Order: sequence, then structure tokens, then C-alpha cells
Amino acid sequence: MKIMLRASLLLAGFMILIAGCQKSTSPAEYNAKTSNPEYYNSALNKLTEVVIHDIFSPPVASRIYSYANLAGYEALVPFDSQYESLGGKLKRFEASPKPDAGKEYCFPLSSTHAFLTVARALTFSVEFYDEFEKKFYEQYKKDGVSDEVYERSMAYGEAVAKHILDYAAKDSYKQTRGFKHTVTNEEGSWVPTPPAYMDAAEPQWNKLRCWAMDTCSQFMPPRPPAYSLQKGSPYEKELEEVYQIGKNLDKQKQDIAYFWDDNAFVMNVAGHVMYASKKMTPGGHWLGIAQTVARQKKLNMMQTVEAYALTSFALSDGFISCWDEKYRTKTVRPETVINKHIDPKWTPFLQTPPFPEYPSGHSVISTAAATVLTQLIGDNIAFTDSTEFQYGHGVRSFKSFQNAADEASVSRMYGGIHYRAAVENGQGEGKQVGEWVIQKIRTRKSAVASR
Repeated sequence: MKIMLRASLLLAGFMILIAGCQKSTSPAEYNAKTSNPEYYNSALNKLTEVVIHDIFSPPVASRIYSYANLAGYEALVPFDSQYESLGGKLKRFEASPKPDAGKEYCFPLSSTHAFLTVARALTFSVEFYDEFEKKFYEQYKKDGVSDEVYERSMAYGEAVAKHILDYAAKDSYKQTRGFKHTVTNEEGSWVPTPPAYMDAAEPQWNKLRCWAMDTCSQFMPPRPPAYSLQKGSPYEKELEEVYQIGKNLDKQKQDIAYFWDDNAFVMNVAGHVMYASKKMTPGGHWLGIAQTVARQKKLNMMQTVEAYALTSFALSDGFISCWDEKYRTKTVRPETVINKHIDPKWTPFLQTPPFPEYPSGHSVISTAAATVLTQLIGDNIAFTDSTEFQYGHGVRSFKSFQNAADEASVSRMYGGIHYRAAVENGQGEGKQVGEWVIQKIRTRKSAVASR
């Protein structure tokens, strides 16, 4: 018995000696692995999947992306001394909690955990994250993050996420739920459109706290042409243009319209049956474009998260600015006027979204996003956009971010859902929003902030 005990002790001592001789993974080694931007990209793509499944409207989706990416950014800032917190730069946002000085962290893990924690809190189908997160977090341990560092990094990510969620709770979103827009039936004023005749979406969206803008009406576009069916009036000319485009839509324009549809909730009618199709939102599409070019240009994780965050803020402020104008002018959709006064059988190529026409949301947010991405990553960067290939929308190539935004804007005329003024003035509004975001939200310290 004594011999067996002695042998066991010798074996245990030998195993301890072997373990002590094994080299542990250094912070430099595991950070090099975990700072791969594909980790963050996979988390972003999972959020997009859930946003599509939960059928969030485009403005609401933009809000979700902004808070999740703000959390991801703030938890990653300590990882790169060239960047700084957005405390005091976003409207009424205080700096996030700081990590404990002198202690070891895996900040890329903190970042993705903060992102996913906020994503879970702001979406409905949280079960979609379960299996994904289980495998996702296991990879960090495989990359050499010790249990102690893992737990500390996760706790820091949760602390940042809580800070961001507290910030989100005060943006007036909850106070805008349940409101409906009152339809007046005045000539030229918006009314619900076929086939579902849905209530107008988010009529109180201009009440939300802005991200960079001073007020929701800071970048009001010019007034649209006054409603008039008199032959040759500015409005009548634009109405006729939409009608003629719809009647003579060639394959190329159909492809462009369909590629940029991004209608989160399309109603399909088959006989007496009506069912919905789920699609990506415009914000998700533009973050997909940001991901494509970030990969192409081999941006590191900090640069990638910075691009997502600033693009998200431009999208969110773009929606707030655009929706403020939509419910100020309450412009009627082309489909309504054409059916009533020109051709009762005419239908737009795309399904008309359920909110007033002016200005074009795609034009505002696409130009805002393109302006930010151009400043951050560069102009005249050619890329191929396959963001929605998996959803059957094909692939298209562009010479630059602005080239893509221009096509996204005009696609709304091809789709028969916007007049020219809404497209062109919307682009002007979006450019102002994007430039303001870049000017006001400085992510990099002075020596690096050469955008």
C-alpha cells in the first residue's frame, strides 16, 4: 500500500513538473489571434440574421446596430492607445467604465461580448444567439486565453454593455411606442398603400435622442414641389416621370431596383392568401458593404469596429433626420396619385413602404453612410457588393461608396416609390448628416485623426 502511495505521489509530482515546463500563451500571442476582425464580423452577421428574423423596421434596426457597435467600440478602446472613448462626443453619452489598471485583459473578447450582450438585450429571438455564442466563446480559450483573463474580460464586456444599455434606455424609444399617424385624406397628403394598407411606421421617430446632430431638424431638406396636378407644374412633371419610368422599366433598371429593395417587411398576395417576406434593412446592407471593403483593405479590428460604429451613427441620425421631414411634409406616394388620377391599374415595381414619401430614406441614409466610409477608408475604392446574395438579390459592383449610394438613391425612382425631388434632396440631406458625424465624433487621438 505504501509502495502504491509513493508511486502515486511521484507521478503527481512528475505531472506538475511537466505542466510547469509547458509555456503558457502570452498576452501578445492570444491577442494576435483574437484581434482577428473576423471574430467581430461573425458577431455582426449574427445580429443581422436576428434583425431580419425579428422584422425590425429600418429605423429601429439602425438603433440596434448603433448601440451594439457603440458597446463593441467602447470595450475595445483600451486595446489601442491611438483611440479614445466617445464619452462627451455622442449626445449625452458619458465615458464607459475603465478596466482595472495593471490587470491583464483580452479586450477583443470584451468587445465582442459587449456587442453580443447589447444585441441580445435589444432583439427578440435571443435563442438564435445560444449555440452561436457557445462555440464563439470557446474559440477564445482555444486561442490561449486563460480562465482568469477570460472571466475578467467577459466581466469588463458586461460592464460596458450595461453602461450602453443604460444610455439606450434614456433615448425616448420606449416613449414613442404605440403612437399612430393620423391620416387626414387631404389631397397630396399620405394615405396607406396597397396591398396591406399598413399604418405609417414610426411617426414619432424624430423624438429620439440624436447621436451627433444637435436636433432632428438640423439638416432639413428644401421643400418638395407643391402638390398640383396642373399640367406642367413641378409636381405633375415628377409624377409623370415616375409613371413613365414604371411603364417602360427595362431589365437593367429592374435589377437595380430589386438589388436595393431592402424592404424589411414585404407583403405577398396569392389569391386570398397574404404572407410576408423578410428582407435585410438598408442599415444592415450598408454595414455589409462596410464589412466587404474592410476585408478588402485588410483593416485591423480597431479600424473595422470604428468603421461600423461611425457608419451606424450616420445611419441612425440619417433616419432621425429623414423621418422628421417625412412626417412634416407627409407627402403622398406616387402609387396613390397615379391610381386615382392617371391609371388605376398601374403598380410600382417595388412594394411601397408604409410611411410618407418625402424625402427618400434610401437616399438620406445611403449618402450619409457613403460619406462616412469615404472619409474613413477612402474614395474611389472599387468593390463588389454581395451582401444580399444569400437572399436572392444578386451581386453588383461599384467604383466607390458614393457610386453605390447614387445607385441606391435612383433605385427608388426605378422602383416607382419616390419622386425625383425626394431622391436628390435626400442625398443632399444625407451628405450633411455624414459630414457632421465625421466632424463631431472623433474616435482617434489628435495625432491620428487625419481623416
